[in-house]
Amino acid sequence: MVAMNLVYAATAYPFGRLSDRMDHRALLAMGLAVLIAADLVLAIDDHWLTVLAGVALWGVHMGMTQGLLAAMVADHAPADLRGTAFGLFNLVSGLAMLAASVIAGLLWDQLGAAFTFYAGAALSALAMLGLLATSIRRQHD
Repeated sequence: MVAMNLVYAATAYPFGRLSDRMDHRALLAMGLAVLIAADLVLAIDDHWLTVLAGVALWGVHMGMTQGLLAAMVADHAPADLRGTAFGLFNLVSGLAMLAASVIAGLLWDQLGAAFTFYAGAALSALAMLGLLATSIRRQHD
């Protein structure tokens, strides 16, 4: 956790600056790609160097996406409802994280660590496909 948070802290500002200059959906897709890579690295081996590499990638993902998600909420919420939008975003995020943690714990206990990370990579890939599909649809509208 310390390593992940150090990488997160080191990357949040540079990726925040990058998000000011590029399409948010594209950066979010890149963040999902890094999360997929992190999950796959963590799934393949439990050697401490491999784990450290996966944790570092996870920190990069956090640096890429956490501030970006807040910016996306601010960009899309009406000015008079921004506080409500952030509250709802954090509520939904917290509930999703709780559900994901319970499911990950069950998968880990029943099927092992590797399966849990492969499942995370697969779900992240589905999220990326959904993001790309909505981006393509928005371009045609």
